[in-house]
Amino acid sequence: MTSAVQIADHNGIRELRLNRPEVHNAFDDRLIADLTEALKSAGSDPAVRAVVVTGVGASFSAGADLNWMRGMAKASEAENRDDSLRLAELMRTLQFLPKPTIARVNGAAYGGGVGLVACCDIAIGVDTAKFGLTEVKLGLVPAVISPYVIAAIGLRNARRLFLTGEIFDADTAAQIGLLHQSVPAEYLDDTVHNVLKLLAKAGPVAQHEAKQLAFGMHGLTEEAAERMDRDNAALIARLRISEEGQEGLGAFLDKRAPAWSAHT
Repeated sequence: MTSAVQIADHNGIRELRLNRPEVHNAFDDRLIADLTEALKSAGSDPAVRAVVVTGVGASFSAGADLNWMRGMAKASEAENRDDSLRLAELMRTLQFLPKPTIARVNGAAYGGGVGLVACCDIAIGVDTAKFGLTEVKLGLVPAVISPYVIAAIGLRNARRLFLTGEIFDADTAAQIGLLHQSVPAEYLDDTVHNVLKLLAKAGPVAQHEAKQLAFGMHGLTEEAAERMDRDNAALIARLRISEEGQEGLGAFLDKRAPAWSAHT
């Protein structure tokens, strides 16, 4: 079975490539497990100085896999909570990884894909990339990724994007802080490489302490995040089995408008 994450090492850089291009690198149980394991391995490997997260193919990550969503729509509240906790562990692992992390955003990122971008220390994306936090269109909310997205883009921007579910472009992503840089595709690798050169000049212990300093000043500790993850997993589990959540997921899977959708 092909791994859902390709791993490549070069001069102390570990690149983790989401490897489900046929479904735009959408999340399922296997990708979540493989990426969590790969991140933990990179974080504990003294030979790794920095980690780059990117996607194989045209997309970074389209969020939840269609078949995965179909299964969760039929699952119990407890099963949905456990599923959400696994995604929460992935995001928390990336956010607090003791090595510098770069999101190399090679294409579109939606839902959980936006969460991955927000959890990385540095995010560089192609100027053609599209982004979206579209959960409300399904009668759901971006609960698990919310602490990290809000930390990246701020409360005011999060309120708009959480409520509208609108698609936004790379320029907007850079303006609100989701991306640090938006560049033409032909400059993506050079831009990432230049940042990696800067990271290589810094002391690895100091870099780890610098991350902890930033988190501490912001009040987002790993322990606090784990508590939030439990609450947010319970929230998304409750919404997935609710009447509105079931209607939203069913409408999406059936390719129809949900009952609440206004026609304007």
